[in-house]
This record gives sequence, structure tokens and C-alpha cells, in this order.
Amino acid sequence: MEQIHYKQRMCTDNERIEKFLAESRVGVLGINAGEYPYAVPLNYVWKDGTVYFHGMGSGKRETFLRESPRVCFTVYQEYGVVKDKVPWHADTSYFSVMLFGAARKLTDAEESAAVMKQLVEKFMPGFYGDKLAAITNRFIEKYRSSIDGNPVAVYAIKPDSISAKENRSTPEELFKQGESL
Repeated sequence: MEQIHYKQRMCTDNERIEKFLAESRVGVLGINAGEYPYAVPLNYVWKDGTVYFHGMGSGKRETFLRESPRVCFTVYQEYGVVKDKVPWHADTSYFSVMLFGAARKLTDAEESAAVMKQLVEKFMPGFYGDKLAAITNRFIEKYRSSIDGNPVAVYAIKPDSISAKENRSTPEELFKQGESL
């Protein structure tokens, strides 16, 4: 895997990368889809060095992943525009992480249920309380899509490589709406 060319922006702080991946909510899955790439934003959970996500057990994503499981998964956050007196020197403050690896469809119901439980707890912490484990296990076993009758598909991406890039700034360096020179 080719590394970041803009070395000044490279982030190698593993703790920062781990925290960012654990706390972020949405990533973009890039899949090889033939003539054009297919990139889809999705909710995910990061656990033990692996990205997990779910979706319908059929459709474009399912077909493309079956045909070509090697993917790129990108998570990013923009913090604002960095001001400069010279217009073309203005920049963006951001943090981004790119993971490269193969997406693997989980086949074990217990593993899938554990991932779904983590997803629900990440996005709705405490909402289901003690009932979550039982609800999740039944969901994995019995749920079928009303669109096509397929069960939910849960995937894992264990990255072969990870790169992170950032442009840090202070709040004072960021443009605020209505501000001018």
C-alpha cells in the first residue's frame, strides 16, 4: 500500500487513531464495482482493530462485495476552514483515517449478534437496557427483510493497512461565519 505523500499531514499517533475510529459514527465504504467505484456511507463499529457494519443481505453492496471483497473504508471529520490573509492559502482543518483490507461476511450467528448489539449500544446507548442481548439474538435468528426476505448481513474488515492524515488548528485559526479581514 502506498503511504501518504504529504508527510507533514501524516498522523502516526495510534491512540488518537483508535479513539477517532471508536467515537466516529459514519464511514464511507469504497468498493470495486467494475466501470465505476461504489462508495456508500454507513454506520459502523470499531472493535479490536476491526470495522464492523451491517445491511441488507442482498442488493448492490452485497453483490459487489461478493465479487470483489477488497475495500477501502474512510472515516473523516472536518473541523472548519483555516483562515489566511492570502486567499489561496486558506485550508481545511480535518482528521481522516483510511483502512484497506478485505470485507468478510460473518457466518456465525453469535458473532453477528454481538456486532449488532455493539452497533445498537453505540447509537442508542442504554435505550434497550438489559433486554438488548435477547432482542439482538432473536433479531439475527429470525429477521428477514420485508423487501426480499433475506436475513441481515454483517461484515468485518480487518485492515491490511491504515493511514491517517490531519491538519490541526486552534479555534482562533478557524473562519467564523460573518468574519472578514
